[in-house]
Amino acid sequence: MVEQIELTLPDLGRGYHLITNFVVNAIPNLPEKGLLHIFIKHTSAAITLNENADSTVREDFETIFNKLVPEHDSDYKHTLEGSDDMPAHAKASLIGSSVTIPISNGEFNVGTWQGIYLCEFRRFGGPRRLVLTICY
Repeated sequence: MVEQIELTLPDLGRGYHLITNFVVNAIPNLPEKGLLHIFIKHTSAAITLNENADSTVREDFETIFNKLVPEHDSDYKHTLEGSDDMPAHAKASLIGSSVTIPISNGEFNVGTWQGIYLCEFRRFGGPRRLVLTICY
């Protein structure tokens, strides 16, 4: 069986945001076992699974990705939507648009320190839409 839910996240601003609770709250009853696939419907934000305990990890992600893909590069051609737009597309491609999480015993079967991140690369990205697909 497959169930699908669309979740709209509030505008969380630029950065790496733990959204695990948003996702958990959007799915009232997890199956005993299955898979959750999360897909983000945007090209300038991403989804990943990573460290959920120490907020400095999220700050360091921002630093690392800004060094990898800087803004205001004179070689960029796609600049009409602002200096953060093209870098946002590149960063989103590097991290990815989806994650799949196993479900066991009615819970996400993730590591102790893993959480779901929304990686927002735009200064004013606005609300972000996710498609949550549960297979069981």
